[in-house]
Amino acid sequence: MTDPALPSLVLVTGPEEVLVERAIAGLVAAGRAAGADVIRVDAAGYEPGSLVLHASPSLFGGATCIIVRGLHEAPDELQLDLLSLLGAPLDDISLVVAHGGGAKGKKVLDTMKKLGAEVIECPAIKSDRDKSDFVMKEFARARRRITTEGVRALVEAVGKDVRELAAACAQLVADTEGTVDDAVVDTYHGGKVEASGFRVADAAVAGQAGEALRLLRHAIATGVDPVPIVAVLASQLRQLIKVGSAGRGSSAQLAKTLGLAPWQVDRARRAVAHWTGDGLAVALQAVAAADYEVKGGGRDPVYAVERAILTITRARAAH
Repeated sequence: MTDPALPSLVLVTGPEEVLVERAIAGLVAAGRAAGADVIRVDAAGYEPGSLVLHASPSLFGGATCIIVRGLHEAPDELQLDLLSLLGAPLDDISLVVAHGGGAKGKKVLDTMKKLGAEVIECPAIKSDRDKSDFVMKEFARARRRITTEGVRALVEAVGKDVRELAAACAQLVADTEGTVDDAVVDTYHGGKVEASGFRVADAAVAGQAGEALRLLRHAIATGVDPVPIVAVLASQLRQLIKVGSAGRGSSAQLAKTLGLAPWQVDRARRAVAHWTGDGLAVALQAVAAADYEVKGGGRDPVYAVERAILTITRARAAH
């Protein structure tokens, strides 16, 4: 029998690679701690019959932990070998199978679940709400506290890539003490492209033309491309429209419905009170025109963004 700390069957499901890798690393560590030989099997380039050979009892005895990656891309031969292995007693074998989603490999999935496999979910982290939840969990795992404003600042600064977001959380945990707030995040990540774009957008949506232009020129001077700044402006305005048309309800309820984080709902609610529907329409048109120009349709991308910012701030002031 395998060590009780190492389950006989584990199913790692979902497409989020950061979570998949973390789950498998934990299982590999548990296998090695239990004295098991760890064998990795990838779907790509699988040789028929090799899984059965790996699962054969060793002349020297001892447990074996077999990690199978990419079941969702597995050839028929690997799926058949897995089903054959699952149909026999798994003495001294711990089998870990990772499936990234989709219909391929479903028979193996269903068989493992029927046999009582431990399931580790690794759902996609896409929306800002998902990323905010991820950051909160990262700090909770490290027994550290991060404020709502700190979460917001971190997601805005490095939230484009989950792997980078995880690394940023780890860096802040390792390099700081006490509660992490937006000022701490800004010290480490304030110069990122996304952070610069959000500062410009926040000022523009708030009607602060001078501040928005100052921040834009600083961002351009430090090497930030106009394209992501326009993208953030568009995103901020779309959030205002979403929240403004969503009606009443708690921030948490609306966040779930709209795919936003609660802090985004709160921020949009505060901002949209200073806007009219016509003003938002004018602002969106200005951003669409800027988007065309910064992507090659105009002669001066920076001037295009400046003009969009001035139009946005005037549209808000017309409230």
